[in-house]
Amino acid sequence: MTADARAQLRAALDDATAGLIGRNALCELILLSAVAGEHVLVVGPPGTGKSEAVRQVAGALGGRTFEYLLGRFTEPAELFGPVDLRKLRDGVLEVDTTGMLPEADFAFLDELFLGSTAILNTLLGVLNEGHYRRGRTDVQVPLRVCVAACNHLPEDVALAALADRFLVRVFVDALPDSRLEELLGVAGVARAPVETAGRLAALDVLRGAARGVDLSEAQGPLAEAVRSLRAEGVPLSDRRLVRSQRLVQAAAALAGRTVATRADIWPLLCVAPTLLAQERARKVLPALVKHADNALLDHAVAEVSDGPEALAGRLVAESRALTADGRPGEVARLKGWLRDVDVAFGPEDRPKDLDDARTAMVARLETLS
Repeated sequence: MTADARAQLRAALDDATAGLIGRNALCELILLSAVAGEHVLVVGPPGTGKSEAVRQVAGALGGRTFEYLLGRFTEPAELFGPVDLRKLRDGVLEVDTTGMLPEADFAFLDELFLGSTAILNTLLGVLNEGHYRRGRTDVQVPLRVCVAACNHLPEDVALAALADRFLVRVFVDALPDSRLEELLGVAGVARAPVETAGRLAALDVLRGAARGVDLSEAQGPLAEAVRSLRAEGVPLSDRRLVRSQRLVQAAAALAGRTVATRADIWPLLCVAPTLLAQERARKVLPALVKHADNALLDHAVAEVSDGPEALAGRLVAESRALTADGRPGEVARLKGWLRDVDVAFGPEDRPKDLDDARTAMVARLETLS
């Protein structure tokens, strides 16, 4: 049964990422979090595909989606529903949640930390308890995953406490110049309808399977990894550590394992709370990412493992592809590739194969100019 469910989720991911350039890993981490019963905080500038990734994952799974851009004057009723005025006349406080966040399977809340205290406190209850309560309204929320977005992490202590409830952190930026042609090529292209029957049920099957995954083999290596991270100044609270086990279980379930192994510990790097902490974690734990393995979440695993060596290898592979295809616009793509290399590596930091590829690309560009 779980094999069929994994096949359904593989198809859902393929549909969700079709035409979504450079956001495969984000979609996969949203799915991982949904299986784990955890939530995702995406940090990055506007216009980088955050909301589209959530829409496409939810659409491919057939779930109900609630999406809202919060502001300082957003009222709780805009998220949770209005008070039923007819019942209020009779002295009964009840909220009509139809079509609102308490009835959603997936939620995307943009600029989360601009919300009022009333909104954020209510949301905290929804995320922690899976219930929405106000007056006589007591709704069990079917929310599989809430994805929140912000341009930068909050510094306010109260807001940081809410941010801590979002276990998975994903940092995104604009696509590199070398992928602009791909982006422009899919812009405005209509997406074909997808068949979603049974996919939400498949997600729930994997959620149940994840809760039953045996962690005994993974807990020792997980504890060792956390000690190494803390020793290097990577902050991981006890709460985030304990809850990270749910991500490990979900990764194992999505890989088809009933016993979590060292290969399933890689989501720990997504739990590190800041971009700097995640970059440091990759350097501190090369063995952790070396053992990472998950065919269904291959882009997420690759991104987590994306240290300097992996990035250099990918850039070298891209250089070969660029020189082989001969499509129009080659000069622009070559210049974009060179900018990506120079942003990522200084002259003294480039591995030899990447340095050789860069030299070849400069020579090719000179012949084309």
